[in-house]
Amino acid sequence: MVKPTERRVGYGIAIGYGVTDLFGGGAFAIIGSWLLYFYTTYCGLTVLEAGSIFAIARVIDALLSPIMGYITDNFGGTWLGRKFGRRRFFLLLSSPLMLLYALLWVTGMNYGYYLGTYLSIELLSAMVLVPWETLAAEMTNRYEERNRLSGMRMICSQLGGFLAVSVPGVIMQFTGKDNSVTYTLNGLIFSIVFCIAVFITWRCTWEAKDIEHPSSALPSPARRSGLLNHLKYLFLDLLSSFRIRAFRLHIIIYIFSFTAMDVFGAVFAWYVIYCLHQDAASISGWLSVAAFASVPGTWGFMQLLNKTGMSPAAALRLAYGSILAVLVFLFVVYFADITVPSLAFSVVFIVLGAARAGLYYIPWNIYSFIPDIDEMVTQQRREGIFAGVMVLTRKSTVALAILLISMVLEASGFVKGNGVQPESALHAIIGLMVFATAALLIVSFLATWRFALNRDTHKLLIKEIARRRMGGQPGDCDTQTRWVIKQLTGYEYDQVWGGNVTRRRAGEITFSDVP
Repeated sequence: MVKPTERRVGYGIAIGYGVTDLFGGGAFAIIGSWLLYFYTTYCGLTVLEAGSIFAIARVIDALLSPIMGYITDNFGGTWLGRKFGRRRFFLLLSSPLMLLYALLWVTGMNYGYYLGTYLSIELLSAMVLVPWETLAAEMTNRYEERNRLSGMRMICSQLGGFLAVSVPGVIMQFTGKDNSVTYTLNGLIFSIVFCIAVFITWRCTWEAKDIEHPSSALPSPARRSGLLNHLKYLFLDLLSSFRIRAFRLHIIIYIFSFTAMDVFGAVFAWYVIYCLHQDAASISGWLSVAAFASVPGTWGFMQLLNKTGMSPAAALRLAYGSILAVLVFLFVVYFADITVPSLAFSVVFIVLGAARAGLYYIPWNIYSFIPDIDEMVTQQRREGIFAGVMVLTRKSTVALAILLISMVLEASGFVKGNGVQPESALHAIIGLMVFATAALLIVSFLATWRFALNRDTHKLLIKEIARRRMGGQPGDCDTQTRWVIKQLTGYEYDQVWGGNVTRRRAGEITFSDVP
């Protein structure tokens, strides 16, 4: 065993950890861009059949993520978990299974084959992404190092998204635009890339059990075996995650800000075409500029957190303010019917891309600190359940957002495919893209003022956890640390770490435990 201080996270390790998001950011970007077209054009499926595959997978995926989180949190008690790790075992298992991704892009099969292969990829993504997302919290408790891990992860995700839209175009130059081999070859290439990426992450990362860490000796609450009991414990763990004040605020920030970008992205193309009377090339160009700016944007926000000590809440407010300024610009351009030079639009979308990078990076960075706060309450490490809750809420809200957008546009008289839309439809597009997006961002903006996690408060929290692990007495905790723990957990100091809240969890949680 080695001491925690001897395992540091440099940029090489951070890149090794982050490359798995080539899969997270790339696989489903390819699916979103091409798979429906591939199914209906080359596989003989109707639009209804292809759509049903995505709908069924969405429901199943919403359930798989929290289940996988619960499994990884409790897998350490098994022989495989003790030998290979409760998280990294699933990376080692999944690396060769990434080759299944190529099977999505085979022609000449029936509906059952395409449903089965797509569901297998959803299962595989849960097996990889949920345990992988917990590793940043497992590998280090240093504030700067976790920021580095999350930053490199988001850069790799953006790179995966860029490759997803660019590689098929390169292949088409050799195979032709109307050839199913283009998509089959693309799927094979990416399956190999994903296989190698997950293996690199398995090789470069470690878990808390691999270092000298007193928390490994913390008692786990006694739990009965049996499927029904595990389902009950899963539900109670999901519910109990919302007991943590910082996590409740984090979920509000995460869901509202990400959903704001979903709404903006869903109607932006229609804004350009119908409100600004521009062509599809303009859409592609401006979005490409924003995507290009996202990589240095992520790097910039990472440096703000690490080098300047800016709090995550303040950095998020900077991102939200920049995006709100862009929304005001887009509204004024439409309302005043201003002709804006392309260069000016490019500058605006550089700002949007950089700010959006912060909006995406910071919430996933914050997630890696939530298990520390939870440990102060429960004396347990439950990274998996928090990852599962985040994925569950995210998958649910994105589906709801798309449904509501469709309902609003239909009620406004929008007719897809029409060259000209009625004024009511134009107002609906502007209302969704500008005012709905802004309203969601403002909710997140307000929540950041109550979010107390930063470098200083996290340092005090980690110091107190270490002191209590070593047998320190609760009465020796100073006033400032008590205040910080109250702000982060939502509980008075005497209620946590062996207090009545921790004891209630050991005896199973009830609905009344949620503050």
